[in-house]
Amino acid sequence: QVQLVESGGGLVQAGGSLRLSCAASGRTFSSYNMGWFRQAPGKEREFVAAINWSGGSTYYADSVKGRFTISRDNAKNTVYLQMNSLKPEDTAVYYCAAAHRWQRVGVRPDEYDYWGQGTQVTVSS
Repeated sequence: QVQLVESGGGLVQAGGSLRLSCAASGRTFSSYNMGWFRQAPGKEREFVAAINWSGGSTYYADSVKGRFTISRDNAKNTVYLQMNSLKPEDTAVYYCAAAHRWQRVGVRPDEYDYWGQGTQVTVSS
């Protein structure tokens, strides 16, 4: 089992940047593929980005491609989401999630086994 704690959220103006971090504890971090999801009020949780256990493969939602970058540091047990050129529609609670590395890297919430508590990102216009 792995425990996940997100940080780095906050209030930023449109066009600004934030970097989210997700620190993992428990079992070996490199045993997991990692994903970022977000959920805005009244909407379903949606996929943002994912990275495989080694960091060699990354995946993005079309809405964030070219603006967001997912990365991981297995030595620090941390996955990051660098968010640039933020838009008001990026406002949401952002969650990191983990799935065992033998699974394919998923884009659906039900493909992940462990979740953090979330961090709020608010982008003002």
